[in-house]
Amino acid sequence: MKFRRSERLIDMTTYLIEHPRQVVPLTFFADRYGSAKSSISEDLAIIKQTFEERGLGTLQTIAGATGGVKYSVKISEQEARPFVEELCQLIASPDRLLPGGYLYMTDILGDPSIVQRAGKIIASAYADSSIDVVMTVATKGIPLAYAVASQLNVPVVMVRRDNKVTEGSTVSINYVSGSTKRIQTMVLSKRSLSEGSKVLIVDDFMKAGGTIKGMISMLEEFRAHVSGIAVLVESEEIEERLVDDYISLVQLSNVNEKEKTINVKTGNFFNQNKEGLQ
Repeated sequence: MKFRRSERLIDMTTYLIEHPRQVVPLTFFADRYGSAKSSISEDLAIIKQTFEERGLGTLQTIAGATGGVKYSVKISEQEARPFVEELCQLIASPDRLLPGGYLYMTDILGDPSIVQRAGKIIASAYADSSIDVVMTVATKGIPLAYAVASQLNVPVVMVRRDNKVTEGSTVSINYVSGSTKRIQTMVLSKRSLSEGSKVLIVDDFMKAGGTIKGMISMLEEFRAHVSGIAVLVESEEIEERLVDDYISLVQLSNVNEKEKTINVKTGNFFNQNKEGLQ
């Protein structure tokens, strides 16, 4: 079946977005559409220009016999900042306050449109990094972890609080919670992670960073490496932060349960990721 150029452009764009960070040979597209490689190259040049002008991503040409093109997500600051500011306003709603000064976040983490956009922004910061898996702790961080992993085209590894029979043999460690200073346990299946894996840690909320510090300790047990740490929301009012090198989209600066006020601002993403933003 012969494809018109407009059909090729739509189908190629869709395929590339659905297969991020995967090298796609030109011969694959040439055979798919029954077109010459020269025509495919011209189409890819149009797609690359559109991606970069709209701040949606970039196409990298891989030279050599096994080469081709690779799509990587890249979000422009013009696209990312309005979303993060909108997210700040959403989190700042007094209706989110729960007894004890906690915030209700389930609706945000259960909204696919929010989670997918947040995941895309986080993934853009690590699109050029060497990452084999995304790690999170069950349960609230799972949707965000999958959203990030889908943009990086890598699997998700979930650390649990308790052992499950269906996980098989596991590695268990104790860690100290950064906010409560209590000793807690986390468990990871031995089959989940290969030795030497490069891991991006993703979580929905970080206070002092005790849970993330625990995941770092878990990775040491597997002789794996931390390629990055990203959180949706971080708390600013912490005396001692156990994690230093991370990015956050939103920073929670103050929660006043009595006055029913929640003060939030954009996180450090825009400062930490200036080179990654287009």
